[in-house]
Amino acid sequence: MFKKTPETMRLTLRALARLLAYPGAGLRAQMPALIDALQTEQALPAARIAELQALAQQICAMDAYEAEGRYVDTFDRGHRTSLHLFEHIHGDSRERGPALIDLTQTYERAGLYLDAQELPDHLGVVLEFASTQPTAVAREFLAEMAHILNALFSALQAKASPYASVLAAVLEAAGETAQAVAIAPEPDMDEAWAEPEAFDGCATRGQNRPDQPQPIHIVRKARPQSSQGVSP
Repeated sequence: MFKKTPETMRLTLRALARLLAYPGAGLRAQMPALIDALQTEQALPAARIAELQALAQQICAMDAYEAEGRYVDTFDRGHRTSLHLFEHIHGDSRERGPALIDLTQTYERAGLYLDAQELPDHLGVVLEFASTQPTAVAREFLAEMAHILNALFSALQAKASPYASVLAAVLEAAGETAQAVAIAPEPDMDEAWAEPEAFDGCATRGQNRPDQPQPIHIVRKARPQSSQGVSP
């Protein structure tokens, strides 16, 4: 039975994080344990747990290359379905850097330090962090990202991806309702990777604005130092 305010979501959030991981042999072997954790904690509606169980069984039943290829096609070949949450807000613009730093500092203030294997805004990392927090804190933290999670849910639903059920579960864990929202069309791959013309603004996606003035940054060149040291 679904509990409106679950006492704990630690196992549930970790299981959802793992369900969003690359489906290599190690993860496929863990699938039964992940579903057991969801069923034991009962922090999600029974119908949602059944959907997640069906996804886990499907991943295990698929050919390994097929499961891995579907994962790459789903999450690594398009901005709309990226698991890096800040990509949905900032794209590749310069604003993403400070946002990543702020999120990393949030983790560090809680006494957690991220290794170099993944960026802090990856949904799996976000869920792992939330799993270490008290339930009320975890729900509030995830609810702040509900608009991003709904956009990702909608993009996955538009692709008829079974992974949409994982995003719906994350939203429910946050005390939110998964709902379809309007999503912008994915840019053409040629357009997304096209190099700008010479002197046509910044090459970074989201910052190339040839119709607007571009700031000029003058950097003072450092004075070369001799091998004998710097003269006073």
